[in-house]
Amino acid sequence: MSDAAILTELGARLARRRLDLQLTQADLAREAGIAKRTVERIEAGASAQMAGMIRIFRVLDLLPGMDRFIPPTGPRPMELIKNRGRQRQRASSGRRDDGRDEPWTWKE
Repeated sequence: MSDAAILTELGARLARRRLDLQLTQADLAREAGIAKRTVERIEAGASAQMAGMIRIFRVLDLLPGMDRFIPPTGPRPMELIKNRGRQRQRASSGRRDDGRDEPWTWKE
């Protein structure tokens, strides 16, 4: 799915949940502490700031489902052994094959 399609689907699901809870867009906006226009835009599939989405999720009682959406993760057992019990703090860039066999040089 494209980003636009996902936003449209998310907006439709949020609108359905709002209607199931018998809330108007104005009610949701007031309880979430955001503008009614923001609710309208999100339900129409426009992008929004994450803070506004979290406020809407809270009012619609959708925050408990976030664990399924983005499950908490921890280090894998073998990774803990390899790193002697320490958790990674950064991602390594690793080597990527960009298809070039020659080293990069300045073009003069």
